[in-house]
Amino acid sequence: MSWQAWATVAVIVLAMGLFASEKLRIDLVALLVLAALVILGIVSPVEALSGFSNEATVTVAAMFALSLGIERSGALEPLTRLLMRIKRPWLLTLALMLAIAPLGAFIKNIALVATFLPLALRVCQRTHTSPARVLMPMAYAAQMGGVCTLIGTSSNLLADSLAQEHGMAAFGVFEFTRMGVVLAVVGIVYLMLVGRWLLPRQVNAEMPEQEEIGKYVTELEVTGQSSLLGSSITDARLGEQFGVYPLELLRGEKRMWSPRSQEIAVGDVLLVRGDWEKIEDFRRRAGLRSAPDSRYVQDTNHLRVMVELMVAPASPIEGRRLDETGLRWRYDAVALAIHRRGQLLRDKLSDVSLAVGDVLLVLVDEEAMSNLRNDEAFIVLSEREEAHRTPRKAWYAVAIMAAVVIGSGLHWLPIPIAAICGATAMALTGCFGRKDVYEGIDWKIIILLGAILPLGIAIEKSGLSQTLVQMGLGVVGNHGPLAALLMVYLLTALLTELMGHNPSVVLMVGIAASVAHAMNVDPRPFVVAVAFAAATSFATPVGYPTNTMVYYAGGYRFTDFMKVGIPLILIFCALSMWLIPLFWPFHPLQ
Repeated sequence: MSWQAWATVAVIVLAMGLFASEKLRIDLVALLVLAALVILGIVSPVEALSGFSNEATVTVAAMFALSLGIERSGALEPLTRLLMRIKRPWLLTLALMLAIAPLGAFIKNIALVATFLPLALRVCQRTHTSPARVLMPMAYAAQMGGVCTLIGTSSNLLADSLAQEHGMAAFGVFEFTRMGVVLAVVGIVYLMLVGRWLLPRQVNAEMPEQEEIGKYVTELEVTGQSSLLGSSITDARLGEQFGVYPLELLRGEKRMWSPRSQEIAVGDVLLVRGDWEKIEDFRRRAGLRSAPDSRYVQDTNHLRVMVELMVAPASPIEGRRLDETGLRWRYDAVALAIHRRGQLLRDKLSDVSLAVGDVLLVLVDEEAMSNLRNDEAFIVLSEREEAHRTPRKAWYAVAIMAAVVIGSGLHWLPIPIAAICGATAMALTGCFGRKDVYEGIDWKIIILLGAILPLGIAIEKSGLSQTLVQMGLGVVGNHGPLAALLMVYLLTALLTELMGHNPSVVLMVGIAASVAHAMNVDPRPFVVAVAFAAATSFATPVGYPTNTMVYYAGGYRFTDFMKVGIPLILIFCALSMWLIPLFWPFHPLQ
């Protein structure tokens, strides 16, 4: 191999490590890859910037806007109200999958899961069911639906764009539908008959929403009337008496770790951990006050409610501290406590840098709740009532989305143009606000797409693609195109779990096309295998954003996804080996 090919291998390995470690944001990793390829001279500046003008990048941005219009207009509310009437957990699981899978073919699956997640949690609470029994099937159904159409997921659009660059005809909007529907039906049957027995079975009949999320960390200030004055934390026996565990004592700027013998004084702040009800009981009985809440003057004329907010995947507040989130000045809200799965926080609340999946217990003005529900940075896990929306706007949103799908499906307009026209129409009809569309677009995904696409160019230019193809054909031997198709599918599935679905598509489409050409068969079936393998990531909670969302809210372990997801991937792989040659035959190249 040439030095450019070895350099490209090094960049890919480094990128895979960074993607898998999650030490850096995915868009930053993609930009580092882009910069490395340009500096090494593997791609030209023009080629490096070509990803940002790619049809897939533009279409994904427009589809984000369309999904936002459906969500903000309240078009899904009649369905959510219908689902709220269900009382049996197994029926709720089935109903959610049957509702989300078709919607996922046209609406951003992250938005779908964010919309139905609070509903699922409330029904689980009412029926005394663990959310772990419901949330993972819901996330999987969103992925199954997304693969049913070309516009259902960004990786499908990306595969189509890259296929056209390799000389193939564009895929139709509904070209994936036949195979996608079969996989979705089989997947739902598997989850209902087999997967449900592999899911965690813990049930909490008290407060699933809070108990499943875990214990909170908060700050309590010692007042002059506190019964703790003059005693030490050891003497107070907080864990035995109240079920609350002290982590740290703050006295002015001084921090005292494990302050067992330190005498408690007025003005001290205790950093404590426990269930919120026990913390509140301890606060009242010990004569303490909530330190975060006491920093602000409360307006007694406004009703304030307590809500749980989860930091959403791709949230703009990821990595920021609480005072940088805008909760106070945008919603007149005060964060009282934080929970982080798998970690014991020991910092002051104001010093904690927020991460995806963190759950905030927030006291907020009731009048600001409607705006808070629409904030893309958070997922509201518990709330009192839904925001009132105008039915007319919901009909506008549905009609515009239908026009985009029909117009692009019948080839009246190219998909990017149809999506842009639809997003413009939604803005003009008020389906979302003027600023909402910019806040609603997941810019990390847009930057990722634009910056990672030149990696495919580098793989081709450096000769790495041909080297990998020869190695792959050496493994496959003379077993024919079906064996090569299986290799492409499994390799894409593995890379997707390590890197995410979009980078794996960029890496694999060119290789898949080259494998087909080396075997002198139509490359279309191989590109389809890449698209389906990349869009159905079930084995880890980090392979797909919807998995990440339910991982935190459902209280899952990493291995839970492997137990349920790996058999499902193998089922999909076996079905794909039968259906792909059936729908896209291995025609010899002319």
